Amino acid sequence: MRPSECIIPEDTHDDILIRELRVSLGITVTRRPGWEFSRDSAYKALTEHFGTASLDGFGCEGLGPALGAGGAVVQYLKETQNNSLGHITKLERFRTQDTLLIDAATQRGLELIETVRTRQSEGSLLWVLDKTRTPMGARLLKEWILFPLISPEKIRLRQEGVSELYDNHALRELLRSLLKEVSDIERISTRISSGRSNARDLVYLKDSLEILPRLKETLSTAKSGILRFLHDGLETVEEVRVLVAAAFVDSPPQAIREGGMIREGYSPELDELRNIRRNGREWIANYQADEIRRTGITSLKVNYNKVFGYYIEVTNTHKDRIPGDYIRKQTLKNAERYITPELKDYESKVLTAEERSKELEYQLFERIRSQVAAFTPRLQMTGGKVAQLDVLLCLAQVAAENNYVCPEITEGAELRVSDGRHPVLEKTLGKGNFVPNNTDMDDKSTRVMIITGPNMAGKSTYIRQVALLVLMAQMGGFIPAREARVGVADRIFTRIGASDELHRGQSTFMVEMQEAANILNNATARSLIILDEIGRGTSTFDGLSIAWAMTEYVFKNTGARTLFATHYHELTGLADLFQGIKNYNVAVKEWGDEVIFLRKIVEGGSDKSYGIHVARLAGIPREVITRARLVLEQLEANSLDVYQRPKLGQPQAATGQNVQLSLFIPPEQAIIEDLRSMDITNLTPVEALNKLDELKGRLAKSEGLDVKSSG
Repeated sequence: MRPSECIIPEDTHDDILIRELRVSLGITVTRRPGWEFSRDSAYKALTEHFGTASLDGFGCEGLGPALGAGGAVVQYLKETQNNSLGHITKLERFRTQDTLLIDAATQRGLELIETVRTRQSEGSLLWVLDKTRTPMGARLLKEWILFPLISPEKIRLRQEGVSELYDNHALRELLRSLLKEVSDIERISTRISSGRSNARDLVYLKDSLEILPRLKETLSTAKSGILRFLHDGLETVEEVRVLVAAAFVDSPPQAIREGGMIREGYSPELDELRNIRRNGREWIANYQADEIRRTGITSLKVNYNKVFGYYIEVTNTHKDRIPGDYIRKQTLKNAERYITPELKDYESKVLTAEERSKELEYQLFERIRSQVAAFTPRLQMTGGKVAQLDVLLCLAQVAAENNYVCPEITEGAELRVSDGRHPVLEKTLGKGNFVPNNTDMDDKSTRVMIITGPNMAGKSTYIRQVALLVLMAQMGGFIPAREARVGVADRIFTRIGASDELHRGQSTFMVEMQEAANILNNATARSLIILDEIGRGTSTFDGLSIAWAMTEYVFKNTGARTLFATHYHELTGLADLFQGIKNYNVAVKEWGDEVIFLRKIVEGGSDKSYGIHVARLAGIPREVITRARLVLEQLEANSLDVYQRPKLGQPQAATGQNVQLSLFIPPEQAIIEDLRSMDITNLTPVEALNKLDELKGRLAKSEGLDVKSSG
């Protein structure tokens, strides 16, 4: 779910969990009083917030822990958020059985939302799929990626909508062009409801609502069930559009206390204040002309300063002609300054008009915002419908641009893909440059694929590709392939190259084993398991043993469809022991000393790694490469010393043979182990001689020699 904050009871003492949340996942952990999580307190908080007598209408009765969490969240928000929570209009139960579960390790390993290296979306599945036109559509697309469906009926419902939009190019383009003009209705309505919006938000909302009638009309021609559903449920909320259009100018300022928001003619009182402020100079000029006519004093002037405000100045030569309603304010050397009640009244209006105008505009803004906030539930619902349409259009657009196909969704265990392609690498490499591969799995002939082959040849790419195609199919979208038949999975598990997590005190191998344990304990027959190089974080024998045992366990106990890319060639022996495990490898063509990776998955095991070739490609010095080849030949010749260690120190002529070294213990090793465990101090001379004779016989037999017993 990727939360940014987690609220827990203050009496929680699970330090491991808290550290995991804070350090590993980067989540802020906030402790709250334990009573807030109690059923009674939470029930009261939720019913008061939603204004209901019970929670029956939300389908949440009897969900004790869930209600406790929901109530605690509402109480926390009311205490910490300085605004209304009117935008929280529903309580929805999240059911894990309704979605394909993808844990954090799988999200990271498949790079669904961001890449492991850059933590940016570029290079992720989201980067490929995101052709959305609205912010709310972009958010919903992430949700669809992280929570694919498992109901075949619901998946097919989405597929029908995507297919119609895929086939009808004109409809798709018209709808996408309209959506481009729609702002974030969900977030704007949330800001309005919580009292954090400005006039621009209201105008953006109005502009978006103006698009909806055309959007609804365009959708009226749609035939698929999901598009008809969106058409019927799309409210235009005309009342809000009319209200905002009448009240606000087309481009209001961002500040809400500086004026300039309300349209002329909306408020007579505001218009008067604006006229006073705007026409002040004209009024003063007219007043001065009127006073000159009334008094006959042609030198009379009306001026302004910060001390007296507006005043009338008359020279001393005309003092005898001053009217009785003039009030003297200041005597100068050559003139007198006066005020009149009329002038002071106007001054009061002029000087306060701007402040009064700004305050009145703010009051009008708050009143309108409050009126719009009452429509929050309808606006949120409308935003949700627009987001769904946006994502369906997005999936259709991606499919059209990249030649994707609609997979057949079944309730069985089959997974058959013809010419499947990795969506991210295909976009990175460009069309036509990615080598497609087939996948053919079911619950009988092929439940487990053991994939061997050279390093850097494409094993990891292939198994990730299969997982991504299943996920994309269960989103309800099309997939990069020629054709596909996908039995829905309930979970996708991956164990793909963990980096060291030293800040958690855990090595690569510990993380690897924890993720493997999660898979073994939770996978079902409907799961899809992707394993990449299990066991490489420890010694060779340990790693091989764990990988072998894990594969056996998955096959026998879960029956999950499993793809295992490995450098342990010995694992190919599992196919001889179990029907339903098949070997595959990445095809390679050798040309002299050169190796060409064909990137094609073919049936059968591989007995070479070509690691030295990869090292040469990486720029390892020639001297190191030459020495590595010599060491490899010695290992492949099983050149071992008396302690069963490779004789790496002595030079040896190149044999030109490339026999895969067996990692299982040779017969000589068992003899050495018996010798090491022998307690000589407790053996009689006769017993010691007999034991020595036995060991000699076993050694000779392993070497194919005929040694007579000394007994």
